[in-house]
Amino acid sequence: MVDQIAITRTVTVAAGVFAPGHLGELTRLIPFDMVDEVLTVTRRVQQRERLLPARVVVYLILAGCLFAGLGYCLVWQQMTAGLAGLAVAEPTSSALRQARQRLGPAPLRALFDLLRGPAATSATQAIRWRGLLLTVIDGTILTVADAPAVLARYPKQRGNHGGLGYPSLRLSALLTCGTRSIIDAAFDPITVGELDQARRLAGNLKAGMLLLADRNYAAADLLTTLAATGADLLVRCKNGRRLPVIARHRDGSWLSTIGTLRVRVIDARIAVKTTTGTRINDYRLITTLLDPGTHPAGELITLYHQRWEIETAYLELKSSILDGRVLRARTPDGIDQELHALLIVYQVLRTAMVDATDSRPGLDPDRASFTTALNTARNQVTNAAGIIADTVIDLIGAIGHAVLNHLLPDRRIRVKARMIKRSNSKYQARGPNIDRRSYHATISIAILTEA
Repeated sequence: MVDQIAITRTVTVAAGVFAPGHLGELTRLIPFDMVDEVLTVTRRVQQRERLLPARVVVYLILAGCLFAGLGYCLVWQQMTAGLAGLAVAEPTSSALRQARQRLGPAPLRALFDLLRGPAATSATQAIRWRGLLLTVIDGTILTVADAPAVLARYPKQRGNHGGLGYPSLRLSALLTCGTRSIIDAAFDPITVGELDQARRLAGNLKAGMLLLADRNYAAADLLTTLAATGADLLVRCKNGRRLPVIARHRDGSWLSTIGTLRVRVIDARIAVKTTTGTRINDYRLITTLLDPGTHPAGELITLYHQRWEIETAYLELKSSILDGRVLRARTPDGIDQELHALLIVYQVLRTAMVDATDSRPGLDPDRASFTTALNTARNQVTNAAGIIADTVIDLIGAIGHAVLNHLLPDRRIRVKARMIKRSNSKYQARGPNIDRRSYHATISIAILTEA
């Protein structure tokens, strides 16, 4: 005789045709009333009760970002898999497409506006330096579907070997360092430059912020525009750029001007030592923090490393969520809709991760694993779990507990070449003698006292 045990569980969802509309535990961060509000504001509430109400379609598009490798019919199956016993619709792919087209991009755009912004956290040391909120701006490129309607807005970019490949768009984001939450984002055809997008995003900057940026953003007119917001700047510029020396400080930095903007310049030599030798690079930083007493040059050089937080964020967006895939939408409005949904899903995952790390005082948000949060969120959708909170609310939730149970180790100083260990194609291989190992590193910084 074989012993048997029956496991039963209770799933609480919306009633009737609204039951499939959820995002698992992430629904608590994007609740029904929030979605209904943006649908009302954008005038996208259905005129009659359909099998696919507008609220359900919003959650379908969001779930499509969690399951980027699945078609929308399979995404629907993931959303309804945990609703055994309920009479849920089984829409065709055509019905799902028409529902997404009826909805349009406006509700997702409005939802992103509600959710964007710095994540609230008690780990002030991770997001602030000497009272300033650390922010970073940069751009990246995403590929989109090669469809006639898409090409009307998003042209192709010529490749290194003459091929055109897929059409692409340029995405720029303004993030909070530490939590990597999105303050705002802008996307356009590839013909629009990062600096133009930065000018649009500048409206989100204000006094009390310190913006980090790379050399591309060191144009005089852009620096003036960014500084006019009241935010302070820490931007790298070209080493050979000619800047007048007005006065020198004891910490090695010196006063100068770029256009009409008064700046402080820091020249530093950074040496990275591993078992294979030492690599030396010179950096020049410019900042609007003019007082070396309150903002020492050595600390600013070390602080600038936080600029790489946005590169990690783009990796999570493009590799962890999308897994390198092309956006699935085949119209400009569809791309607008899908990309805002992608930013929303990224933002709420980051929020859930910060909520988890905040439950342990002193725990750095960097220790939270994005992959763990993403995979747990997917499982919660499939199981239709945690959609509506019980009377006793677990503020951390299943996603948070998974993150805390699988914390990443403290970040180590290491050096790794920008290459993959195994080529995806034999035609991309670059020879057997390439060293693809990672090395522990020792970094030393010297402030250069002569311009």
